[in-house]
Amino acid sequence: MSGGNKKERQDTIDRFGEDVNMAPGELERWLDTDESRDVGQKDSGTESTGHASGRRIVHLLRTRKEDLSENDLAHMRKVSGYVRRHLGQRPEGDIKNTPWRYSLMNWGHDPQK
Repeated sequence: MSGGNKKERQDTIDRFGEDVNMAPGELERWLDTDESRDVGQKDSGTESTGHASGRRIVHLLRTRKEDLSENDLAHMRKVSGYVRRHLGQRPEGDIKNTPWRYSLMNWGHDPQK
């Protein structure tokens, strides 16, 4: 997407806006919980990939659209891809207190909204 294709850039921003349904402050509060820290794959160290992504999502939500870098847009596409794939794996029954929901919330999407 280099070269600054405005339509692709706007499509990425729009899709991210559809997929991330938590406000920055709401996501920050969630990331401070034990439930948030306990779910997801931990590649190295103690923080899961989703938790680290959640912190970056908060930053992205607070960044003006015109200030988003190619790297930011790439992460936004990654977030949208994760959210859409994960939504397709919804478990049966009540999802309120499930690792599935908590993982999605780390990526900025609360499926109960």
